Amino acid sequence: MAEQFREQGGAATMDPSPVLRWATSTLMTRLCRPQRLARRRVKLEKARVRSGRAHVIEYYHQVDDGYSHLAAQVLESLAARYDIEIICHLVEGPQGKNSAEPELLLQLSRYDAFHVAGEYGLAFARHEHAPPPALVHLASAILAAQDSQGFVGRAAEVGRAMWAEDETTLALLAQRYGRVSDAAVSDKMASAMARRDTLGHYSGAMFYYAGEWYWGVDRLYHLEQRLAALGIDRKPGEPLLVPRPAIEPPALKDNGSLTLEIYPSLRSPYTAISFDRAVKLARDSGVKLAVRPVLPMVMRGVPATRQKGMYIFLDTAREARAAGVPFGNFYDPIGDPARNGYSLFPWACEQGKGIDLISAFLRCAFAEGVNINKRQGLRTVVESAGLDWSAAARIVGQSGWEALLETNRLSMYNAGLWGVPSFRLLDEAGDQILALWGQDRLWLFAREIQRQLSARQSP
Repeated sequence: MAEQFREQGGAATMDPSPVLRWATSTLMTRLCRPQRLARRRVKLEKARVRSGRAHVIEYYHQVDDGYSHLAAQVLESLAARYDIEIICHLVEGPQGKNSAEPELLLQLSRYDAFHVAGEYGLAFARHEHAPPPALVHLASAILAAQDSQGFVGRAAEVGRAMWAEDETTLALLAQRYGRVSDAAVSDKMASAMARRDTLGHYSGAMFYYAGEWYWGVDRLYHLEQRLAALGIDRKPGEPLLVPRPAIEPPALKDNGSLTLEIYPSLRSPYTAISFDRAVKLARDSGVKLAVRPVLPMVMRGVPATRQKGMYIFLDTAREARAAGVPFGNFYDPIGDPARNGYSLFPWACEQGKGIDLISAFLRCAFAEGVNINKRQGLRTVVESAGLDWSAAARIVGQSGWEALLETNRLSMYNAGLWGVPSFRLLDEAGDQILALWGQDRLWLFAREIQRQLSARQSP
């Protein structure tokens, strides 16, 4: 095993037993079925009606998180648009094994929120550094003093003052709205985080409604569609408050001066539903495409919990349905299947088929349920990519690919990213224009490519 993988905890050797691999794959496939989701929603709605409860949405707010500040800006509009009750909680970010890279995550939340805020009609200035701890504590103390109605109406105002590092305004808000002691803040947070854990999540900027979680403004369109289907939209037929931006067809086409880098993993559900779309975006836009695969997070020592894995898989299924992408017939490729796939990547690139290999692998593992742990399954992948199995069979499993993937990982980390899929847009000199994590940012890369091309045409 390469030394760099040992340094990351030796997790590159992770290989579940055949029984565990089968059980995990079967469970996830069942959970992703849309019929199951529909039946569960009907059951929960009937239970709500019998009990006479209102439509209650719980919102979990993390004060120092950029995504939470974006979400805070839509709370009042959400409460006004739909016949709902919003219960607000104050929490800290992911804890323990759910917290892969806490400092990088907060840094990314600020960078990402800055880039998407204007696209959503929201506001978030560029923040190179985290807000001062004293102001975070004061903002938390103010919000902890509010009931849920007050929280809905005041969270954005308090957040604006804190993110602006406007100590004077924040002190005035504390006088106007009240504040609680640090001990009371800690007690409220502990209670809220215990509730969040019981309901099955770990992060801030999260909305919870009747058994399902929705992350910040980026997943609000799913929640809005669900509420509208229940007949509780006060303005039916009007546009959603926060619709998912589309990946718009390119009006201008590049001549290859820009480069779109894709950092995929062969075991990433989010990669599986976005890889082909990212390739299409690059080709349609005329930009160069650089595919830079990395090891799955759990195979490079980043811990993962069942709670986090369940959310990711169910969220991916929901995103795939919205995008019209096949997903959910799953056979877990962790361990040897992924390593075997990576071992073939340099050879496939020599044949001009590196992209095809990754596409076929992801499709077989996440949409067609092919058991790539078996030789025949890997053969299916190789031949689906248009490659010769007899040649691949002589190469599969050989070492030599590890250094390439480690170089890619370091490049990704140097850009402030660590999860997959990640993307970078580079200019003609190879300098970074934009670097973001997540399949739900492809629309932003499409827009940025067009902005770059349009700027060149301006006098």
